[in-house]
Amino acid sequence: MSNIYEIAEKVGLSPSTVARALSGKGYCSKESREKVLKAAQEMNYTPTHAAKTLKNKRTEKILFCIPDIYNPFYFGMIKGANDIFEKHGYYTLLCYTKHNIKEELRMIETLREKYGDGMILVSFNFCETNIKAVNESGMPIVLTNRYDSPHGNDNFDYVYVDTYKGIQLATRHLIEQGHDRIAFIGGNIKEQTSLERFKGWKDEMDRSGMKIDDRQVYVGDYTMDSGYACAELMMTRSNIPTGIVCANDLMAIGFIRYCNEHKIRIPDDISVVGMDNTDLAANISPGLTSIIMRQEEIGRNAATLLMERILDGRTYKKTIRLEPQLVVRESSRKK
Repeated sequence: MSNIYEIAEKVGLSPSTVARALSGKGYCSKESREKVLKAAQEMNYTPTHAAKTLKNKRTEKILFCIPDIYNPFYFGMIKGANDIFEKHGYYTLLCYTKHNIKEELRMIETLREKYGDGMILVSFNFCETNIKAVNESGMPIVLTNRYDSPHGNDNFDYVYVDTYKGIQLATRHLIEQGHDRIAFIGGNIKEQTSLERFKGWKDEMDRSGMKIDDRQVYVGDYTMDSGYACAELMMTRSNIPTGIVCANDLMAIGFIRYCNEHKIRIPDDISVVGMDNTDLAANISPGLTSIIMRQEEIGRNAATLLMERILDGRTYKKTIRLEPQLVVRESSRKK
């Protein structure tokens, strides 16, 4: 692969003239430009990305950090973001953080080292540790959940769906269907996302005058296997619930798989509601009632906020809240 100095030597022009001819910027006679372009083609010239980065001070890359590459919830979010990035000539680098704060911190440091121009950061647990790193990075970063530091000087944007309200909708739906024993399958409530969803279930149960005890709360890790394991544990106990609220679709699908294998009828014996409304929800049998979490809208809004920071130079914080919505299918619909 040739460079501009080799082209300049071949055509007998200065490197600066060759550079102007190739970029189309600055003065260059028609004759010189044609000569340079012909030589560049013959010599298989391609401008290196490193050189473009040095010149433009931009990598034209965005780091997109997700905690679980197996969860289809993130596919729509990535698509929505890419729809925006492509319009601006930007590429997405997918970073798998393994639901691990150390990996999140490593990716933030990678961004500081200019491997990208900005970041969309998805995390189960935005907390003082990773937020401190985000604020100190000095780089454009958009979170996909709400976080406002007490000091009020955050240097990031966020776009989110109100998951607390989403779980409330799911719980209320089962209550309105006549259920009075409703269990919750969520994640570790020491983490932000899990705590928000747990509170949505608990507060709606309290508001409706429903009794709550610890045996109604099951802890998974947002995978199908953990939903299956929670169902298995639940069936060993007395006073089995008639309604289940799951903090995501994968755990709900794992729960349904257990029920299908053990001849437990859904929704006749147990009604199930998930959250995320992924494609899997509509394609499992029975179809899974779920909460729309507007993945593509999250991605599009997050990408738009980043482009405002990178291309327009916006420096003040912006936040966007999106509304969840219930989609009722066979897993909770009374016949």
